[in-house]
Amino acid sequence: MSGFRVAIGGKGGVGKTTVCGVLAQLLAKSGLDVLAIDADPDTNLAAALGATAVQVPESIINMKKLISERTGTDKNATGAYFRMNPEVGDIPEKYWVEINGLKLFVLGGITRAGAGCACAEGSFLRALLTHTMLNRKEAIIVDLEAGVECMGRSSIEGINALIVVVEPGSRSIETALNISQMAKSLNIKQVSAIINKVTDDSQIEQIRSQLGAIPVLTAIKYTPEIQRADMDRSNVLDSAPSLVEKLSEAKDVLMKMIKERD
Repeated sequence: MSGFRVAIGGKGGVGKTTVCGVLAQLLAKSGLDVLAIDADPDTNLAAALGATAVQVPESIINMKKLISERTGTDKNATGAYFRMNPEVGDIPEKYWVEINGLKLFVLGGITRAGAGCACAEGSFLRALLTHTMLNRKEAIIVDLEAGVECMGRSSIEGINALIVVVEPGSRSIETALNISQMAKSLNIKQVSAIINKVTDDSQIEQIRSQLGAIPVLTAIKYTPEIQRADMDRSNVLDSAPSLVEKLSEAKDVLMKMIKERD
């Protein structure tokens, strides 16, 4: 399913990185060649996958020498000019790591670049994410920056589905609605939600009603095992079976929706 291009967004603290990490592994277990991209400045996707400290790849945004060479801003460059379309096609294979059956690629603060950063770093990250989305064959899932800032056009070009993670709370719901509205204005036709951290079943219908036309893939009850997995830096997939069961259902619904639309 090479056309699978899904991004995960939501307000900070709702569990989007956990959702992204588990979904990525479930997709890989279903037989897909998966490339998971951490495009959040707060790069925690590796930890959600249970990566050890030595397995965590360096963020591309921190590779100043690489960026300066590709954008033409090294010490031999003159003035403040830089290449707007640097060569990036070879970067993913060089800097991803393979963990738990998938490829993990850590970009760092791509969304700040997508929001309009007129700098060499911003141009490099924009070109890299766009090239990866439009030209690679893998099924791609992206952990976006928290909040609505993630919705710069260059941050989501090529995405064919967006999942917003929502927890009980008015600010989380408001953020989800804003992200959904911006996604539709950027021609992302499929926006859906996952409700997380539910402590009372009544919260599910209350959130559904406030999300309006946004379809809900699943609702997940609050699970203390996730916090313990985070403390132990262990793989959530092995630590929270109830969450994994719900996200497996969500994965199946999502893949069916994408196939039907395509």
